[in-house]
Amino acid sequence: MNIKEIKELAKKFTPEQLELCIDQTLKAGKPELEGCQVSGDIMEVINTLAKAQTVRELMEQGMSEIEAIRELARRIRKVQGAE
Repeated sequence: MNIKEIKELAKKFTPEQLELCIDQTLKAGKPELEGCQVSGDIMEVINTLAKAQTVRELMEQGMSEIEAIRELARRIRKVQGAE
């Protein structure tokens, strides 16, 4: 998980814009929105964009950036069965 890219995307884009980037990546193989390009193969790009979208949504609900990232990590661990 590239925290730096996730933080930058979460600060720069709204959840709706990030959803558009994900849709563009699925349809065209890469996001077309300026500044929405991230490193990695298609699955890594979609994964990073989805994580950034979650962080941004949590921030819009009132969490600080670090709280949102910790919540994302907690959710990932829960899904993976580590919690």
